[in-house]
Amino acid sequence: MNQHSHPRPDFDEIIDRVGTRCSKWDDMEAAYGVAPDEGGLAMWVADMDFRPPAAVQRAVEAVAAHGVYGYPGAHRPYLEAIRWWMENRHGWQIDTGWILTCAGLVNGVAMALDAYTQPGDGVIVMSPVYHAFGRVIRASGRELVELPLAQDGGLYRMDWPAWEGRLTGRERLLILCSPHNPGGRVWTPEELREVADFCIRHDLILVSDDIHCDLVMPGHKHRMIATVCPDIADRLVTLTAATKTFNIAGAHVGNAIIADESLRGRFKGALMARGISPGLFGMDMVTAAYSPEGAAWVDALASYLDGNRRLFDDGIHAIPGLRSMPLQATYLSWVDFSGTGMEPAEFTARVERTARIAANHGATFGTGGGAFLRFNIATPRARVVEAVSRLQQAFADLQ
Repeated sequence: MNQHSHPRPDFDEIIDRVGTRCSKWDDMEAAYGVAPDEGGLAMWVADMDFRPPAAVQRAVEAVAAHGVYGYPGAHRPYLEAIRWWMENRHGWQIDTGWILTCAGLVNGVAMALDAYTQPGDGVIVMSPVYHAFGRVIRASGRELVELPLAQDGGLYRMDWPAWEGRLTGRERLLILCSPHNPGGRVWTPEELREVADFCIRHDLILVSDDIHCDLVMPGHKHRMIATVCPDIADRLVTLTAATKTFNIAGAHVGNAIIADESLRGRFKGALMARGISPGLFGMDMVTAAYSPEGAAWVDALASYLDGNRRLFDDGIHAIPGLRSMPLQATYLSWVDFSGTGMEPAEFTARVERTARIAANHGATFGTGGGAFLRFNIATPRARVVEAVSRLQQAFADLQ
């Protein structure tokens, strides 16, 4: 594939998403009282304000041009694309027979709960963590067990000595967020080994949500726990998706990659019991994205996001009492307001009312999140510059 087939994407282009039934911009006023038509900035929902690689657009246009939208079959190219991506981008050799497709990763978590746990069972998360985990766990009648992450040098770390004493014996499954959302941590091989050993020790199924695995800052390397700890294949479900990487979340398609036949059979049973199968557009979008053209686009994206990260961090750290957690992966900046001495209601009001920015409230991420807001920096750089300027003005009395 020659260089001309994938020109460098223009991430600086401002694309107006208002009025396109997009949650991030069109639901912002209802959720936060921040109106897009009054200059509000949407920095909450975790999707990007960028178009995906041209290959994805071509794939969608090809389906539309054909004009017949029947049941999709012939899944081989789709499965091969996933296999190729995991091997070439993550050094993980998988069999296409290990791949089960779900309706996005939150659905994948729900299917895992269905397949491997019973109502009343404990399900472990390391908090604060992606808020949909707790929502699905509670809605399914399972018990949410939060193991609070510790901080060391401004970064989250796992706190095994403290955690051992918090288990009740009812726990059946642990969800690992890797890389971590909202903290942006890339877990080290040593940390992943500790997770694996913890799961072996307590006989837990491990669901590793690796949806942000491709969105890693230069200088950091994400590792799939399956490659670090091959000995836990009999208890490991890895959830991946092209949707976060390529900004195609509206396709609602994700994968559970499960090497163990028995474990895979149980997950497949949960999917079958719910009548879940992938849609036509989503599969073609993923097939197009997981390609050399897609890989070149992701490399350009990571470089651009790294520039946004530096700019945002510098701006945040210029405000006394504010600190953003060093971002190793994801495009979600986790900003600690505790140094201001303000209650969440006050710093949140300044961000929403004064700066007119919608950012996720930290408390929704569970224990340990209350003093934080989560800002999505996957937007054209001019908007990041504007957000920083507004935040500095909103907290100008602290200067």
